[in-house]
Order: sequence, then C-alpha cells, then structure tokens
Amino acid sequence: MKKILLTLLIFSTGSLFAQQVSLYSQYMFNQLAINPGYAGSHENISVDMLYRYQWVSIEGAPKTISASVHSPFNSVHSAYGFELTNDQIGPVSYTTGMLTYAYRINFNKSKLSFGLQGGVKNNNIISSKLDPYQPDPFKDNPIDKKTVFDANFGVYYYVPAKFYAGFSSHQLLQNQWLVVYDTLGNSGFSKLFRHFYFMSGGAVEIGDNLVFKPSMIAKYVKNAPVQFDFNISFLISKVLWLGAAYRTHSAISLITEFNVTQNMRIGYSYDMWLNELKIERNGSHEFRLSFEINNNKRMKTPRYF
Repeated sequence: MKKILLTLLIFSTGSLFAQQVSLYSQYMFNQLAINPGYAGSHENISVDMLYRYQWVSIEGAPKTISASVHSPFNSVHSAYGFELTNDQIGPVSYTTGMLTYAYRINFNKSKLSFGLQGGVKNNNIISSKLDPYQPDPFKDNPIDKKTVFDANFGVYYYVPAKFYAGFSSHQLLQNQWLVVYDTLGNSGFSKLFRHFYFMSGGAVEIGDNLVFKPSMIAKYVKNAPVQFDFNISFLISKVLWLGAAYRTHSAISLITEFNVTQNMRIGYSYDMWLNELKIERNGSHEFRLSFEINNNKRMKTPRYF
C-alpha cells in the first residue's frame, strides 16, 4: 500500500516538484549539481560520486545515484563538466545527463563564472518493481515514456577559501514530462517546473587546526513555498569535517567528511525528518566519494568549497 501511495504522489502537483531536481544534503561540498557556474572552481580535475537513499522505511522510496566531473580547460577563462544522475522512485526511473560549460572572469583575488548546462532527461518504468498481484497506476494504464531536452544556467562568484555566492535556475525549458492515459483514453502529464536557487557561504580560519564554514541555500519553484537549507561545519586538524544542517519544515541533517588524502574525500550524511514522515522513523542516508587529479597545477589556497 505504501508503494502505491508513493507512486500516486508523483502525479500530484504538490509533491512532484520535490523530486524533479535531485536533493542532496552534502551540496556544500559539490555545488555543480546546483550551479553550473561552479565548474572548474577547484582548478583541478574534480570527480564526485554520490548515493542517496531517502525515507528508508518506505517501500519504493527515492534513491539517487550521481557522478560528475569538471575541470578548467587550456584557457584560463573556460571550464567544462559532465553530470550523470539517476533517480528511482518506486517503479519509475529518471536518468539525466548534462554537459557543462563555464566562462570565468578573473579578478585580482576572486572570480566570476557564468555556467550553462544542456542535456537530456529520460524516464523509464522498471517492470520488475511492479507487483502483479496489486493494482498500480503504472501497470493498469498506458504510459508514454519520453526523452526531453533540458538546460540549466548559473552565475557563481567566489574568493578561493574565503567566500562564495551564486544564483542558478534549473529546467529552463519546462518541457512536458511523463504522460499517463486512463482507461477512457484521457491523458494526464507532468511538467518540468523551473527551479531557482540562491546559495552563499564562507570559511573562517580559527587558529591553525580549526575552520568554521557556514553556508545556506534558498530554493524556489512555482506553487511551493521557498525552502531554505542552513548549514554549519567545522574542519578539525585539516582532516575531519563535522557539521549539521536544518532544512525548513523538513529535516535536520548530520554531516561528516573525512579527508583521506589531500586529494580524496569520503562523506556521509543522515537526515532526520521533522514533518509527518517522522512517525515512520524513516531517515535518509547519503554517501559520497570525491577525488581530484592535480592536472599539473598546484593548489595555492586550501579548498573548503
């Protein structure tokens, strides 16, 4: 029954927007998923992989796998990137592939970057996830599976190891998405709504072995209230990140990152839900691995974001 209810949520206007763009608790460590202007900001080849399992005690709950790579190019003004994401919600699988280009303007101690992403979104029904003995809207009604083009845009300003701020928008084209027909031949479809983000954060060195890093992100999509994520993290002895985040009306996250080497990190976060889902005791787990290839460049400043 829980699986059926979750599937129906996909078609409701009030719930659809929440899963159209993948949700990450560790966004502050890889902002390419939010803002394409972030590409190349590490001045090295950066690779990031993430797995998220949301609402673990609900059958058919969302699962996300993502992988991305970005790097500056030969020109000091250009950067490129690629991101591949798969979201699975019940029997529905969404796959997105996006290419990124960023143009960067270099100032004395800071940079301003304009990023553009373009790619495709594809949906698919996983037949093995359908219960042949239970009614299911995806089994009982015809479905048009679609591949659509999409685009994202972002502006990102940063002072390395000190401060950043950015604005971005996802799903600019607002294409028609999944189409379902009922037994009478009437169709209903979901639309990719345009999402808007504002992010900001910084890093303050408190002595030789402690760095304080506050950050926030605001998200807006039509027909939904503005959602804020507030995060505070501490880097201890240049090795261990410990932090916590609050997502308005939704969840509290506990976050940790471990610097295995100067160029390799592993991270984990756990979300505790504050809304009606808390009665199910269903937290969310998120695992992350990132590493960098020096690309014949030397890091002049430590990387905190």
